[in-house]
Amino acid sequence: MAFLLICFHFAAQVFSETLPALPQDVLFDNWQVTWTSASEESTVTYTVRYSSFDSDLWKDVPTCKQINFTSCKVTSIKAEAEHGCVMLGVQAERRGLTSDLVRACSRQGTLCSPEVRLSARPGFFTIYLSRKNGIALEGDHIKHRIYFGKEGEHLEKYEDAVSSVSINNLKEGERYCAKVQYTYFDHPVGLSSCTQCEVIPQSSPGTKQIEKGFAVVLVLILIPFIAYIPLFQRRRIKEWFQPSYKIPDIGHYGWRKKNTAFRDKHLLPTVKYGSGSIMLWSCVACAGLH
Repeated sequence: MAFLLICFHFAAQVFSETLPALPQDVLFDNWQVTWTSASEESTVTYTVRYSSFDSDLWKDVPTCKQINFTSCKVTSIKAEAEHGCVMLGVQAERRGLTSDLVRACSRQGTLCSPEVRLSARPGFFTIYLSRKNGIALEGDHIKHRIYFGKEGEHLEKYEDAVSSVSINNLKEGERYCAKVQYTYFDHPVGLSSCTQCEVIPQSSPGTKQIEKGFAVVLVLILIPFIAYIPLFQRRRIKEWFQPSYKIPDIGHYGWRKKNTAFRDKHLLPTVKYGSGSIMLWSCVACAGLH
């Protein structure tokens, strides 16, 4: 009976406890993973886990299992990482309870982590991507998977791209964020870039006035040009659209035998061909007509 009470008390204590807080700011740099503890409890430990290039299975890094520190070298898994491409993450643990895995990111472009730069302009947001380093040099089957969204919201997959991308129709004054990860034939590879955010700036009054002035000038130039064409170039336009005409072949043109008088039968009759005008070219021998 006492044993059952002890088990019941232990189970109630376990289920009443909350999960340990997630580790924060998990970063990867030069084969070292660092993070920030979100809890001051001394009973919380951390485990670094990894997933290799050709596997979806997450395994513990042997040298970084249930440690009390907030950093750990992961050089022991280099041999298992094809091209050095692994995905890494950190879990918090406390008395048998484990938090969700928080994936590490890279702030600098590496062999398996893309180099990313952001630029915000009124109404749109540009994500500059480089294909001059890392595994991106291997060809177009290596793509950049872009995750995008408002700050504070979960970043959703936007698109897979091979070059820089601009996202339009964004609300001015709002802050938007993005991160990028390599994919190999649609399979995520390596660490993603760390999330970067930018505020979409407001259009300045001067810029709007310049745009309006440019539009007015453009209209003032186009209206006279458009009016000039039908008023002064009507004949040329008509010639452009006039179908080509082929003179019918109705016999020989104006001939007579040598030493014979001119007769009406030597003339060809006129031919009606429709509207418009044509030009006929002819020539006369330098010795004259016989």
